[in-house]
Amino acid sequence: MAQFTKAAIMTSFVELLNERPFDKISVVDIAEKCGINRNTFYYYYTDVYALVDEIFGVETQKVIELNPASDTWQEAFMQATDFARKNRHAIYHLYNSAARDRLEDYLYDEMLVVVDAFVEKQAQGLNVDPTDKHDLAEFYTAAMVGLVTKWLRGGMKEDADAYIASMGRLLDGNIRFTFERRSI
Repeated sequence: MAQFTKAAIMTSFVELLNERPFDKISVVDIAEKCGINRNTFYYYYTDVYALVDEIFGVETQKVIELNPASDTWQEAFMQATDFARKNRHAIYHLYNSAARDRLEDYLYDEMLVVVDAFVEKQAQGLNVDPTDKHDLAEFYTAAMVGLVTKWLRGGMKEDADAYIASMGRLLDGNIRFTFERRSI
């Protein structure tokens, strides 16, 4: 029953967040939407920020469990941003709220999981220091998160799929090329 209630709270919150800004959603709104009382909400979460953290944690765990060893940057990016792309309005509302830092941390964590796996796959068969692999993954993750936040700041007007495809064409092959040059 507890997992069902938590899932209902999370789903109701995401639905509300897709409809209206973060600061316009109260615990009462969430409780009414999922058919519980306020006390039940507080039994599971200390506040709405804790709920946001748990949703992001659950989504990050899903990505980890998928074993995201992608062949292309586009695939890696699509895996890391699946929840965000499905909930564009919710992500936009979080970006324009006091929960922005939580969103940016989530984007970084999601992206790093996927990019780390991608870099590892690109480095297979090459003599590459593990620290170099992780540093490169962090560099590309920071760049990609920067591009996503720029897109959010701009009102999400550009077509996300076209943007991802364009970035992917630029980034595909660059990591393996970097590692191959260092192995020479």
